[in-house]
Amino acid sequence: MSQWTTAQNRPLIPNANDYLYEKKYVSIQSDDRNIIKYPNSSDFTIQLPQDYLNVQYIQLASWAFPANYSVFSKCSHNLTLYFKFDSLYNPAGQGITNVSFAALQTAIYNQLNANLANQYTVTIENGFYNPTQMATELTNKMNDTIQSYLISQGVEMSFVDDDENTIPYFYSEFVIIYNTVGQRLWFGNRSSIFTLINDSILYASNVLSNNISCTGSNILPSFSNWGLPAYLGFFHCNSSSKAPDNGKYVRFYYDDTIGTETGNPYYLDGYGIAGVWLYPNINLPGAQVSVLTAPQKINFIGPSYLYMELKTGGTSLNGIDETSPYNVSNFTSTTNQTNSSVNSCFAKIPIPTTPISQWFDSEMKPYKWFDPPAERISQVSVKFRFHNGLLADFGNFDYSILLEFNLLKPCILRNQNITTFGSGITKTNR
Repeated sequence: MSQWTTAQNRPLIPNANDYLYEKKYVSIQSDDRNIIKYPNSSDFTIQLPQDYLNVQYIQLASWAFPANYSVFSKCSHNLTLYFKFDSLYNPAGQGITNVSFAALQTAIYNQLNANLANQYTVTIENGFYNPTQMATELTNKMNDTIQSYLISQGVEMSFVDDDENTIPYFYSEFVIIYNTVGQRLWFGNRSSIFTLINDSILYASNVLSNNISCTGSNILPSFSNWGLPAYLGFFHCNSSSKAPDNGKYVRFYYDDTIGTETGNPYYLDGYGIAGVWLYPNINLPGAQVSVLTAPQKINFIGPSYLYMELKTGGTSLNGIDETSPYNVSNFTSTTNQTNSSVNSCFAKIPIPTTPISQWFDSEMKPYKWFDPPAERISQVSVKFRFHNGLLADFGNFDYSILLEFNLLKPCILRNQNITTFGSGITKTNR
């Protein structure tokens, strides 16, 4: 039969339904995006180098990310701590000999006592902390909060010593330290009793306001990470300090180097009780310490996974279903259905390190299968977020991903007759 038609002079090539399986790799750098249009590298769209036709599936082949995220940030609503005093050191009748110093302590007591029913706010710096840095940050911030309040109320924070010298005075009664054995924070005050307000309604209002101010974020409510106290090891209820069992000081027995600083009445010239980190203010006669221990270990590690969303045009390429944090709402209380998400993300990428570093991986290879194959893919939109919906913040650090496109290319039917020389054997190949 002729392969030529009467209408044209071109042969009809039959469809063999055979395809060539081809892999194409596309490297995408976050700094190649349109930075003017997409200032946040966690969410952008990019045009691919060419149109990829008959795509059988897309796979995430490898990736390299910087670990520079901030565990503590405004958008994570975990920078704020609230506290108040329950009882204060009263200098009256305590026998302070310096008249000027006694007057200063009286003014401090009067102002703090007048504000006894109200709470104070501490806001730590955005970033990543190790436990010792957090203890130091909280110590300085809590003391500075009281110092600033007293100054705002007109208290002159200085006194005249016995030699007629004016000495500046800084409120320094709070002492926070990290117990490296128990991995817990211990909060202490050298003269007063205090309470951490962990059930403050302001924690919930911070979540709402941050959802508005943090562009692109939709933070889900969480029972575990609801605010700074949760990361410090506290439950969602108030915690009050109390006097130690011995009524005098608080000691760590595992480290003799703690509490050896100048002025510690329990460690003089290398003698005495080592490990005493909290003791009464030696300048305040009759002062008694109070201590509060976090009931749980600290949690400064940050998120364990990074979630990648992928789409092309208006078509989602996500294929992983994802559960959502339980929350008390009308829906969860009136139905047994789930509040989770179907096809929520394309890949779930583990974060194996803490800042500042970089991690690489290619072991887990999530993919999206097309049946029938996708006709054409010319651009992709990528988005990186955490489980609570907060966008990852890579700052000015770049990252790279490698996408694998598996393409099906139609083949032309070809018959080949090959005769082996000298044998007379003919083999037919298609």
